[in-house]
Amino acid sequence: MNPGRILVTLLILGGLIGSLAGGPAFYSHMLYLGLLLLIGAWLWTFLLARSLRLERFSDSRRGSVGDIFKERFDINNGSGLPALWVEVKNATPISYAGSRLLTMLRAHQRQSYAVRMWLTRRGAFPLGPTIVTISDPLGLFRAVRRFEALKSVTVLPMIFPVESFLSPPGLLPGGQVTRHKSTDITPHASGVREYNSGDPMKRIHWPTSIRRGELMVKEFDQDPQAEVWLFLDAQYSVQAVQPHEEMPELPVEDLLFTRRPKFTLPPSTLEYGITITASLVHYFIQQKRSVGFVVADRAYTMIPAEHNERHENKIMETLAFLEGQGNLSVPALVGAQARHLPSGSSAILITPTIWPELLVAVDELQRRNLRSVVILLDAESFGGRRGSDTLAAQLMERGVPVCLVNCEADLAKTFSSFSASHISKDVITWQRPKLSHLI
Repeated sequence: MNPGRILVTLLILGGLIGSLAGGPAFYSHMLYLGLLLLIGAWLWTFLLARSLRLERFSDSRRGSVGDIFKERFDINNGSGLPALWVEVKNATPISYAGSRLLTMLRAHQRQSYAVRMWLTRRGAFPLGPTIVTISDPLGLFRAVRRFEALKSVTVLPMIFPVESFLSPPGLLPGGQVTRHKSTDITPHASGVREYNSGDPMKRIHWPTSIRRGELMVKEFDQDPQAEVWLFLDAQYSVQAVQPHEEMPELPVEDLLFTRRPKFTLPPSTLEYGITITASLVHYFIQQKRSVGFVVADRAYTMIPAEHNERHENKIMETLAFLEGQGNLSVPALVGAQARHLPSGSSAILITPTIWPELLVAVDELQRRNLRSVVILLDAESFGGRRGSDTLAAQLMERGVPVCLVNCEADLAKTFSSFSASHISKDVITWQRPKLSHLI
């Protein structure tokens, strides 16, 4: 039992019994002292709890799986009484880091400490709630304050380094311009329009503006030679996952004296597909290629092709929240979007399916003069059904490059080997699809 509570209990009980028994005034003084300590401890705890403030600050509200997330906790004692100890418990669902026991927080004093966390899960996580517990010097009373989360952190998918990948060609020289407006400046100017608030100054066409007496900006068509479209299969029925334990979200402080464990993706076709998609989006945008993205999770999502950093962030945020609960298959995605793609665009299909209906999607792309690559996740290695090898062989018979990805494979090495094996024959693969499959 707490020594302070024992002391106050003895004072009150001893003073009460002695006073009732007609003892000397000493017992009355004991009773009054015990009651005074009891009331004073309650007031001490109440005033501290009411004046305590906690704030959390972070360098960024975004991160990627595998990154170190930094945060600072500020605890301010606004009362005129000191707190001998303050317990801070971080109840953020992403980790247990941030919990501390602070000692001797003086009156009107502020204490801060930094927390660094290794991110291992994608998604959005609130930075809180934070539970603060304080007590009086004797430990008679405890007060608990709960500070709700005011901010959140978005954890984007991990990006592994892609040194090289098949560079799907666009239209051959002489192809027609695609009549779709582009938000970026392309070599294909299509006309002018009136200036709207927010239009960049570099798009203003000054001769026309002077002639008409008002600001006019240039419009551009999309560049068909730069588009790469990624189709990610998020259909629930084709996903596979092995039983596994989640990676521990270790505070960086725990990694100072031990070797940092190697991060491995969960043995899930969905997680591998999301990571591969994120890495290819980053790779192609770094190569100045316009990238479009199509996926059907709980809702159908189509992000038009662009090639700027803002566009990459938009796709990454979409990937961060995928749950793999879709109902549409890859052929359905291709059938819905293929007719809207400029002729000569490239399509990369990322799927764990084992069903031959994927051949229908490839035939649809070839019929529309769209070049395709299939990244096939070996469902059997993820605990799913057998059939990926057979489907890969059927795709290669159609002249389609296929990258077969196994569970626990080194994705960077797998993609490098895949690219190297197609350097000498990718031109034939792209330019000479079998005519029997185009009918």
